[in-house]
Amino acid sequence: MFTPKYPPQDTAPAPTLAPVPTTAEVPAAQAPAPVAPSPVSQRPTVQITPGTALALVGGGTAVVLVVGAVLVSMLLAIAITAVSVAVTAVVLRFLITDLRKGR
Repeated sequence: MFTPKYPPQDTAPAPTLAPVPTTAEVPAAQAPAPVAPSPVSQRPTVQITPGTALALVGGGTAVVLVVGAVLVSMLLAIAITAVSVAVTAVVLRFLITDLRKGR
């Protein structure tokens, strides 16, 4: 029931091989020239405009507020649970002492 079902071997597609690109041969007498590091970075530069900065600040503020609200609500749930457990313990203690006294 839970074993995998594989297709029969004859229905599997045949693997295709990509043609290997041929490279031009370099004469043995020429040594490749050392490549000097480029002073200009090849990565595109990111320009932060005032609108982008404002959007980043707004997004960060929203994330902080949402995470803070979630954490506060979790702490509130833990506090309410702790208070209810404490009240239950006091009531049970009162009932047990009342039973032992035989009232």
